[in-house]
Amino acid sequence: MDTGIPKGHIDRVFDPYFSTKQKGSGSGLTVAYSIIDKHDGRITVESELGFGATFHVFLPATMKRVRKKMDNKPEIFKGKGHVLVMDDEKLIRDVVVQFLTVMGFEAAKAEDGREAMDMYRKAKESGHAFDIVIMDLTIPGGMGGKETIKELLAYDPAAIAIVSSGYSNDPIMSNCEAYGFKGVIKKPYRIEELSDALRDLLGRKSFVPE
Repeated sequence: MDTGIPKGHIDRVFDPYFSTKQKGSGSGLTVAYSIIDKHDGRITVESELGFGATFHVFLPATMKRVRKKMDNKPEIFKGKGHVLVMDDEKLIRDVVVQFLTVMGFEAAKAEDGREAMDMYRKAKESGHAFDIVIMDLTIPGGMGGKETIKELLAYDPAAIAIVSSGYSNDPIMSNCEAYGFKGVIKKPYRIEELSDALRDLLGRKSFVPE
């Protein structure tokens, strides 16, 4: 198999879910791009088919001295509630569920919008409705958050949903409320960022443990 990236693909290597591998998810370089972008950096690629590819990472320089690590950790939102996590990547689902469990929430997970809607309906009809749904924006070959939010709000206009993606250029990520979402969280994210998103939406009073 030839090494390197064909010219027709080189402009798309950082796009979410673009992959020439049969079992690839296409999210690796997107996540790398997102991390570097969060640090005001840039990543570029040059390649010649048959000779491989070279990636260049540029990060801003600083003359500031590195601060000593603070002993005080950021305050994590502690609450209670029922949260549904929808993402096609098992690792992300599992990690986010762990985050939510640490924060005191009861969490469930779905691979795509169809499964999420089925779980949401069953939970609501059983009297144990989800308080919030965290949706991956795009799911290759499946129903992503962009389609799911319409069906969710048609079923339950009071539903609260957060959209999540590593693709910050999508208009939904910059104006989520226009599409029916109540919040947004950019991948990759840490527990502190998830904590902030939930605190903003749910508030301290309604979900403080007894």
